[in-house]
Amino acid sequence: MKQFMNSKDALVTEAIDGLVRSAGGALARLDGFPHIKVVVRADWDRARDGARVALVSGGGSGHEPSHAGFVGRGMLTAAVCGDVFASPSVDAVLAGILAVTGKAGCLLIVKNYTGDRLNFGLAAERARAFGLKVAMVVVDDDVALPDLPQARGVAGTLFVHKIAGALAEQGADLETVAAAAQAVIRGTVSIGMSLDTCTVPGSPKEDRIGQGKAELGLGIHGEAGVEQVDFTGARAAMGMVVDRLLPHVGSSDHVALLNNLGATTPLEMSVLAEELARSALGGRINWIIGPAALMTSLDMHGFSVSLLPVTAEQVEALAAPVAPPAWPGLAGLGEVTIRPLPDGLSPIQPEPSGHPARRALLERCCTALMAIEGDLNALDAKSGDGDTGSTLAGAARALLARLDRLPLADQTQLFRAVGMELSQTMGGSSGVLLAIFFAAAGDASASGKDWIGALSAGLTRVMQVGGAKLGDRTMIDALAPALLALPSGLGAAAAAARKGAEATAQMTRAKAGRASYLTADKLAGHNDPGAEGVARLFERLAAGA
Repeated sequence: MKQFMNSKDALVTEAIDGLVRSAGGALARLDGFPHIKVVVRADWDRARDGARVALVSGGGSGHEPSHAGFVGRGMLTAAVCGDVFASPSVDAVLAGILAVTGKAGCLLIVKNYTGDRLNFGLAAERARAFGLKVAMVVVDDDVALPDLPQARGVAGTLFVHKIAGALAEQGADLETVAAAAQAVIRGTVSIGMSLDTCTVPGSPKEDRIGQGKAELGLGIHGEAGVEQVDFTGARAAMGMVVDRLLPHVGSSDHVALLNNLGATTPLEMSVLAEELARSALGGRINWIIGPAALMTSLDMHGFSVSLLPVTAEQVEALAAPVAPPAWPGLAGLGEVTIRPLPDGLSPIQPEPSGHPARRALLERCCTALMAIEGDLNALDAKSGDGDTGSTLAGAARALLARLDRLPLADQTQLFRAVGMELSQTMGGSSGVLLAIFFAAAGDASASGKDWIGALSAGLTRVMQVGGAKLGDRTMIDALAPALLALPSGLGAAAAAARKGAEATAQMTRAKAGRASYLTADKLAGHNDPGAEGVARLFERLAAGA
């Protein structure tokens, strides 16, 4: 597994220096590398600020931005970092406590793992021997393994950091801050799901989760979860997570923390946020934190959901401003706001009308494009971004859904309506060009052209606007000969389209489209996916004629 690191041994220390160096002066670290890895607030002076409770947390690295990324005003005063997935030493924890603790004392926030409990606990005892006031709370929010004697601490720890941090910033005493932290711990529940395990630097990736499977309830260090389940999509995945949380959730107002475990894309995380809002829990969630990477597990392709029933005071603490940029803030989980399209983008809809033959033809075209989605994506992946099939199939599905509202009996209006539909539902340059194609075909039809002549006029217009021509390695290389042969029947058109598509495999220089950015070795031997789509469409139409 390739990773952007220099060596496993220097990974954490170099990462800490990179974090501190890029924090704009907000962070500092204690001396003592590599054994003592402690990040502190640069604006915190123990003698001056010690009248306020200091917050110290930490644990193994690999959960970034936790914990060092949450050091700053309103959250942690110091973070003690261990090696990847390894608890920091007693001396490292003690160094962090001594560096920031004044007369108001210090609260240690610890996740419920044996190494963390022992090292932070012994450091607390040694700090007390120095005469410091030190309290410790242990977070155990994971509900994935109900029979576990001691539940693990996972992303719900961030609720504790934020609420305790807000109270400490306001000047609350140690007893008050510790009691508030304990109240949050009692109420917080969390569970996660992942499609893959994490990659520990310097070690081979564990291939534990099978193809088509997801793991429910796995730990943030890659520990096995409660079970492997069939993965069928975001909705079912969120549903299984919600089902595990529901028995622990009452009817009061809740805050949800939607956490990215490291490798899940922002696009996926937004889908998961939508599914959480639509789920059986959605009506009980008033606020959300994220979706964001908060307590990660290196590059784990998964997510977790943490829930906290909140009082008004806790909401105020969660909403309080903080300095660490990694904290995404608290937002209300509301309805999707929809505003009308501006004038000019809500066209007058033509009167729907029936025409069985044209309807059947459109249905066959759409079905053909949906059937070849995977093949075209695979072909496009060799020379593009792998979405040609999805783009065409998505437009086909949208068009199928609108068949009952199309003016099928009026050829001119039908061409225009199809062009308008594609301009709204089909993305990328393909959508624009096909919208121009059908709009121009409608204009030609209004001027008296038959349907083949109208389509040919549409192609001419596309070539004028798009700048591509025969030989430029685009869909035109199949579409132009197909339309030229169409008066002789669908079989002749299909044969001409196939010949044109095959010819594109020998064209090692594209002069239009995304393929124009690629070198000859990336193009040689592969048909242009747009041209291949045209050929496949005509072949399927000819086979069913």
